[in-house]
Amino acid sequence: MTLFAPFRARVSLANSVAIQLLRVLPKERISRAVGRLCEQPLPSMMSALISRSYSAAYDVQMGEAAAPHGCYRSFDAFFTRTLREGVRPIANSKIVSPCDGRISAHGRIDDGSRLFVKGQPYEVADLVGSTGPSRDYVGGQFAVIYLSPKDYHRVHSPIDGRLLSIRATAGEYFPVNSLGERWVPQLLVQNRRVAFFMETLDGIPITLVMVGALIVGKITANALGDRDVAPGEHQLESAIRLQKGDELGAFHLGSTVVLLVAPGISLAPSDFTVRYGQPLTVEAP
Repeated sequence: MTLFAPFRARVSLANSVAIQLLRVLPKERISRAVGRLCEQPLPSMMSALISRSYSAAYDVQMGEAAAPHGCYRSFDAFFTRTLREGVRPIANSKIVSPCDGRISAHGRIDDGSRLFVKGQPYEVADLVGSTGPSRDYVGGQFAVIYLSPKDYHRVHSPIDGRLLSIRATAGEYFPVNSLGERWVPQLLVQNRRVAFFMETLDGIPITLVMVGALIVGKITANALGDRDVAPGEHQLESAIRLQKGDELGAFHLGSTVVLLVAPGISLAPSDFTVRYGQPLTVEAP
């Protein structure tokens, strides 16, 4: 233990310095600038070189992609690539995974309408940017899904039901990784977020929150067009009917999804690594 103590101390100091530097950097401007750069058109040869290099570095499974290397007009188009039809079967389950990623936390929402991630308490109202629905989730469950650089970055409906409204909350752009989790208190509610308020066909509330991070250029919602979702409440003219697997939106450079489920459905992921369309639930008796 003592042999590695100096090394651990140096790593801890380096991480502390890194997060303090992140606090003072213009993270939003950096993220927006990276986003604009990623949207710049690429010649087909450059597109192929970049997509192949990125895929090799992060083990991206391009056999699942709808288009091959060299067919992407920009790096953003490659990053938000669509998948071949049928490559993600949609399970016959009340709730399916809305995205690819790794489940970093899941559990119960307590009587104070709080959930605990890495030992930190989060108020549902803070997470979704509104006090209105928070009591609906007391006694329900949550799951946090982290999307790594290799993952598919479109986000889909986890339910058959209805999309009622969308709310975006302005915030910071801290990295949502082990560094951010350790050094940034209340990380998930400090960063910018887009919440999709839904309900199942039998009226059980479900909220899906897309949490942005450093260099996430924008978060888009299909119901609102291809622009970055602006802060505030976005009421829909009428509820949008959803089927499991319908696309909700996309991360333009990626981050994390938080799924909130009201009582009546039990989340029971079978593995920590998930793909969109896989079952996440066991029906309540």
